[in-house]
Amino acid sequence: MRGQARILVNTPEIELWPGGLLRARSNHDARALSRARRVLRRKRDGCYLAAELPEGLLSLVPRLAREPGIDDALDALDQPHAHARPGLDVVPTLPLQRLQARLDKLGLDADSYAGRSGLPLVAEPAWLSFAGFDRFRRPLWLHADAARAWHTLRDAAVGDGIVLDAISGYRSHDYQLGIFERKLARGQCMDDILAVNAAPGYSEHHSGRALDIGTPGEPPAEESFEATPAFEWLTHHAGEHGFAMSYPRDNPHGIVYEPWHWRHSR
Repeated sequence: MRGQARILVNTPEIELWPGGLLRARSNHDARALSRARRVLRRKRDGCYLAAELPEGLLSLVPRLAREPGIDDALDALDQPHAHARPGLDVVPTLPLQRLQARLDKLGLDADSYAGRSGLPLVAEPAWLSFAGFDRFRRPLWLHADAARAWHTLRDAAVGDGIVLDAISGYRSHDYQLGIFERKLARGQCMDDILAVNAAPGYSEHHSGRALDIGTPGEPPAEESFEATPAFEWLTHHAGEHGFAMSYPRDNPHGIVYEPWHWRHSR
């Protein structure tokens, strides 16, 4: 990957990660990932499906050919990534697929939810830029425009003595569904979850333009962030870099006040 932009190529079911960013979960994974140019990763549960090695594609699961979405992923693997380069003005989006199927798992109706929340559907980008690492040392993926703006925003803050860190960026529709399923399994009720998480297909994080921002020493995604110098700096300067807070107090979407959630809109 030396000399090349690090790009996450996105397909409806499977992500194509550049080598060197994923953590091995077994000795078998470690050997493959250490040599991989790219890794095919299932979006639904994060399972590593295959590694592209110098000598060819190595399957990491049984019956790779039967994996849902594998044809799209292999097509993307074979195509030169001229479409995924820094400076491209328009980033294509993926088709909105399986939306109602995801909502059915949660007992939600798309029309009813959209009307009640006022939130629009949000498609996933066909590719995302590597924007560094978040607070938890996870790769941070953002829309190319948002990635550039985040770096500029963060550097400007440092110049004023403020340290900003990323809590989370891009999330797929399937990842958002997993958030709901995990919270429901812990006994949380749907209304409480919807107050802090948009339903799958409706989160601004799907676009790669939304960023949860924190500052060292402050717990992530807590209203107490409002009292920090970092938040005060953001309220005065984030707009200069194209960022705006999405969910102020008493917002019309039924989402709790989120002083940490900012969206790039330029």
